[in-house]
Amino acid sequence: MNCLSLNCRGLGNPDAVGGLRNLIRRKAPALVFLCETKLSSSEMRGITSSLEGYCSMEVDSVGRSGGLAFLWRKEFRVSLRSASTHYMDLDIGEGDGVWRLTGFYGWPLVQDRHLSWQLLRYLAEEDHTAWLCIGDFNEILYANEMKGGSRAQWQMNNFREAVDVCGLCDISYEGYPYTYDNMGKGVRRIGSVGLIGL
Repeated sequence: MNCLSLNCRGLGNPDAVGGLRNLIRRKAPALVFLCETKLSSSEMRGITSSLEGYCSMEVDSVGRSGGLAFLWRKEFRVSLRSASTHYMDLDIGEGDGVWRLTGFYGWPLVQDRHLSWQLLRYLAEEDHTAWLCIGDFNEILYANEMKGGSRAQWQMNNFREAVDVCGLCDISYEGYPYTYDNMGKGVRRIGSVGLIGL
């Protein structure tokens, strides 16, 4: 099974929507988590309804920031446990088994990042079902996951501590090594690894 997690940085223009549709058609992921759609639920449903073979659920953006969506192939049984502007927590039924998937979108501002780790700890306390947590945590675990720029050690330490407390571990992924790129020029260009799964 393959999962796709993508920070869309907005789906308000036809090129972005076309790129998303092409990516999903090309890779045919079983499960898709999208964050920062910057769309209302009804706007997002207009996009997902054109993706044949997928069901979806959405969380509204707040104005034109945030917004989440989860898509799955119809052969899966999906039920929503809970959701907010920062996560979608789901039970995934596959064959005779059920496991848990959380799509997570961390607070983007450094001064609010502690709220991400509080939420992650809260979600970890729910039960001991097999759990996959994907998304954009807006943080990195280690300095070598970032190209250009710098990150304060205490920020990475806080994220690592939350990951450890929750009993999670980093899993590998396939794709471009730096999943965020600010498209700056020269020394102003910053890229970082997207933590695909925990």
